[in-house]
Amino acid sequence: MSATEKILADKVAFVTGASRGIGRAIALRLASDGAKVALNFASNSAKAESVKNEIESAGGTAMLIPGDVSNFETVTKLIKQVVDAWSRIDILINNAGITRDNLLLKMSEDDFDKVVATNLKGVFNCTKAVTKLMMKQRGGRIVNMSSVVGLKGNISQANYAAAKAGIIGFTKSAARELASRGVTVNAVAPGLINTDMTAALSEKVKEVMLQEIPAGRMGTPEDVANAVAFLVSDQAAYITGQVLAVDGGMVM
Repeated sequence: MSATEKILADKVAFVTGASRGIGRAIALRLASDGAKVALNFASNSAKAESVKNEIESAGGTAMLIPGDVSNFETVTKLIKQVVDAWSRIDILINNAGITRDNLLLKMSEDDFDKVVATNLKGVFNCTKAVTKLMMKQRGGRIVNMSSVVGLKGNISQANYAAAKAGIIGFTKSAARELASRGVTVNAVAPGLINTDMTAALSEKVKEVMLQEIPAGRMGTPEDVANAVAFLVSDQAAYITGQVLAVDGGMVM
């Protein structure tokens, strides 16, 4: 590979929840590494358009793929759109996620169901939808966004923790099934990352959380994107079924 060749040149990536935060940073990073990026988002078209413009301004290629990943029929159509346009999908980043935080005693059934439907079933839907294609290509990279909350739990997040822990079990099972076809499946578990989601936390809560982090700082979306960029590269071809915590040492 020449010094100027991009490591993901000719690759096609599908990133869910790509309009902001970690998803946005991942989309920008994969595009800068040479991949064509399909940007999935649920509702925020203005922010998704902004990510697309940023990629294209830097000389990359991107397309907008709006849709709800919790619905399998919708996901099948989204994947078809990408394949119709670009003939293949080499990289799937399952990043879409929502929160509906509340104490267990106060959490509604709807709050539990909605979080699990997007955060866990969405991962199943998207992975199932690309599996046959990646097996036929005899190669692919799938990275599922878990969380340190899925590793250690968190007050007021029983629904979120259950979904994120479920992603870890799903990742390991899918990795076992797909490894012989050259498809790797890994999970990334971000810690306290500076995004819109954590911006809603009070300064006092952030202070307490920072005391748990040996690195002594919040992470950035780019910290997570760097880990994802490695896992989808050829350098990580022999790594599958793993959970990489990007958390400054919070849960080591």
